[in-house]
Amino acid sequence: MLSDLTILDFIKQGKIVIENFDENNLTPNGYDVRVEEIFVEGEGNKFDIKGKKFFIVSTLEYLRFPDDLLGQIWLRTTWARKGIITSAGLIDAGFEGKLNIMSYNSSDDLVRIERGERYAQIIFIPLDRKAYLPYKKRSGHYFGQSGIIR
Repeated sequence: MLSDLTILDFIKQGKIVIENFDENNLTPNGYDVRVEEIFVEGEGNKFDIKGKKFFIVSTLEYLRFPDDLLGQIWLRTTWARKGIITSAGLIDAGFEGKLNIMSYNSSDDLVRIERGERYAQIIFIPLDRKAYLPYKKRSGHYFGQSGIIR
């Protein structure tokens, strides 16, 4: 897993590209992505999520991963403590685009999530070597995505 200083070095070298990067969002071992838009099931684009509702968060950051680095998404505990659950996973080596994070408000309470708030953390994990078929070549279905894809 990469440390904050290595992540910063990789960004400066252009190995990791994070458009809309904010150095304040670096964590000791990752980077916090922020909310750009939210799609709430049955309600369209909203930032107020009622209890027991599925929603999708699109990140403000547009990411480009090299062919020898993957990412893993973790919901910030701030949201987990409010009852938010995510189906987050791996970001494949070679992925490029904004992230769509599938989420669910498991509480009975309305949760307000503001645009620009830190929502999830990405940790960066080096592969032992470059992927033979990185994301774009293997499937690439969401390569270059920007905004909510349903």
